Amino acid sequence: MKMSDVAKLANVSPATVSRVLSNPDLVSKETREKVLAVINQVNYKPHIVARQFRTKETKIILVVVPDITSAFFSKVLRGIEHVAINHGYQVILGDTENDVEREKEYINLLLQKQADGMVLLTARLNKANLEEIAGHFPMVLACEYMDGLNVPTVSIDNISSARKATEHLIKLGHTKIAHITGPINVILSRDRMRGYQQALLSHDIEADSAYIQEGDFTYESGYHQTMKLLAFETPPTAIFAFNDEMAMGAIKAAKDSGLKVPEDLSIVGFDNIKMSSVIEPNLTTIDQPKYEIGKKAMELLLNLINGESIKQKKFVMKDELIIRDSATPLKEQTNI
Repeated sequence: MKMSDVAKLANVSPATVSRVLSNPDLVSKETREKVLAVINQVNYKPHIVARQFRTKETKIILVVVPDITSAFFSKVLRGIEHVAINHGYQVILGDTENDVEREKEYINLLLQKQADGMVLLTARLNKANLEEIAGHFPMVLACEYMDGLNVPTVSIDNISSARKATEHLIKLGHTKIAHITGPINVILSRDRMRGYQQALLSHDIEADSAYIQEGDFTYESGYHQTMKLLAFETPPTAIFAFNDEMAMGAIKAAKDSGLKVPEDLSIVGFDNIKMSSVIEPNLTTIDQPKYEIGKKAMELLLNLINGESIKQKKFVMKDELIIRDSATPLKEQTNI
């Protein structure tokens, strides 16, 4: 519900609605009562909060993450916090645990606590909700994004980076390449799957839908989905996982199945979290500039808080394929 909707229902101008909320004495009693009746009827609140928000400075930023246990977000958060602290802001963290209802609750927290702005590292709410909030509060999206949303966004190109990861396996001679996705309701999962499919298509490799298994970002789901893939009559010779945690689960599943990585199964991850260079074998993966993403997101949020206009709304950061030991040429694999 926007101020213009209230104005339409009350048959007055948006400026009159604004005056009723900010300077009621300037409006006739009859008009005031008519507008307030509509406001009460439709339970209209955002602009009242937004007005209070614009007149008070809290020096607090709300950062909403989908999963605080994920190693990926720690560096993004550090980038946000370093910029925030340098400008005298404190960061409040909200963990949604991948639950859209929790995301709504944290946004309500923004309204109640009146933080100065918000960095969303998850975007599961519908577009209309996000645009309504962004109309009242400085907001930046990072890591996740939403097509056509008029909000500053910082991310990598997930389609091209997933294509790059899959093409690395194709260049090593693999054609039976499986993909463990993240939850398909998340845009990043769909984009990385699209990149995987584009790579197969551009190299005339037939995509086997059975080779696409949906995980839930966790080590455990990587393990279970790999066990499923390895049980096929014709198992894949390589797996590209949505993230490093699921790729590590895949390595464990291969080992528990009596296979060696990469000798019997090549595995590529995504994100380049710290553990990817520690696990045996070291994981080939896509590096996201996590700290820089957080830093850029917070800088953009400060621009919005300071009332500056941001002409460029979409910022695409550079990713990089990090080649380590978890993928090997097909001809060197012993199970073929």
